[in-house]
Amino acid sequence: MTLDWYFDFLSPFAYLQWPRVRALRRQHPIALRPVLLGALLAHHGQRGPAEIAAKRRFTYRHVQWQADRAGVPLVFPDAHPFNPLPALRLCLHADASEDAIDALFDHVWRHGSRADDAASLAPVAAGLGIEDLDAALIDPHAKAALRANTERAIVQGVFGVPTLAIDDERGPELYWGVDATAMFEQRLADPAYFASEAMQRLDALPIAARREM
Repeated sequence: MTLDWYFDFLSPFAYLQWPRVRALRRQHPIALRPVLLGALLAHHGQRGPAEIAAKRRFTYRHVQWQADRAGVPLVFPDAHPFNPLPALRLCLHADASEDAIDALFDHVWRHGSRADDAASLAPVAAGLGIEDLDAALIDPHAKAALRANTERAIVQGVFGVPTLAIDDERGPELYWGVDATAMFEQRLADPAYFASEAMQRLDALPIAARREM
């Protein structure tokens, strides 16, 4: 069985889920996999929530409400969505370590700072001890790792972030969104529940009508 956490620094929901994922890693070998959300959306022919005006407003308000309710500091950057590629590459240049993920999430979502170019990421790189930031952002190994993570996510059927994935002899199971964290935790603790007759019926439920696209 493999366990993966797919995330993009573009997602405030990933920021909200990260502390619980980090705690879960103390007991379970969850691989940390930065991915490019835009590539997942393109693969599935989806529009992101920020690309639908009413959904964008609701999503941002929902994020802020969740953070305030949980007592989690959260400040949106000056503009969103933004290009997350530099932050993702910097993270992977730092081997997607917990410290790097902490620093980048805090930079973007705790302090509301930009993260879309070298200048905006300079404080993060300095804190991580990375002296040549320009080289880090074009690191071929970081680029390849991001591509491999995103391709792996697509193969597993990942359609959004954050997603916790379990892959075993039954194939991949996806737990999408911060509100699915408890469901993922139950799957680890009680796999029999998810093999129940009711759950198996859902897997085979037929489609009665299809919408024309």
